[in-house]
Amino acid sequence: MRELQTGLWHWEARHPDWTPSQAWRPEVSSYAIDDGEHVLLFDPLAVPSEIAELAAGREPVVVLTAPWHERDTRSLVERFRASVFAPPPDTQEDLMRKFGVTAEQAAGGSPDIRWLLAEGGGEAHLYSAGDRLPIGVEAFPGREHNDLVLWIESVGAVISGDTLVDFGHGLQINDWLRESVTRDQVAGGLRPLLARPVELVLPTHGAPTDRLALERALA
Repeated sequence: MRELQTGLWHWEARHPDWTPSQAWRPEVSSYAIDDGEHVLLFDPLAVPSEIAELAAGREPVVVLTAPWHERDTRSLVERFRASVFAPPPDTQEDLMRKFGVTAEQAAGGSPDIRWLLAEGGGEAHLYSAGDRLPIGVEAFPGREHNDLVLWIESVGAVISGDTLVDFGHGLQINDWLRESVTRDQVAGGLRPLLARPVELVLPTHGAPTDRLALERALA
């Protein structure tokens, strides 16, 4: 774990579902921000003890860039009663459109964060592109309606899940796009970020980088 600036931390952990067939590295990144009232945990996996201790003395909040990035969210909800902000999971229709599966195969929609959205699962807040969350986070559109890119003005940082990634060749828009989505469409939705005072870009697949890398990725 390292502190990127006062109150902003980055760490890596091996993803338990990684296999050699995956395009991404086995280690994935998570981030934490202490705003004095909350500890915001972004796509958290294997939260370091120092961050867990800090969260216990604040109001812990998990922020997911995509519902399938829930990682250790459930254990954090159970341990700290953390609230969770997440994009909505895929519906049956979403799965059919994205993956070409049948209605029967997609029945019930995605299981992502289903435990959270069920009654008593935890305090859940669903958000979409264009939303400004009450925790100082603004959501920008990504490569999917529920794979979003986040702007956190208090630390001058952009946080991305599967839209902006570094799989070993520098920060770039993820090559995995559905046929109806183009790279130019994704880049166009993210270029308004360049009007913000971005200092850091924090991918959850890859290491922290800077504004110049974002400019290259969106060129």
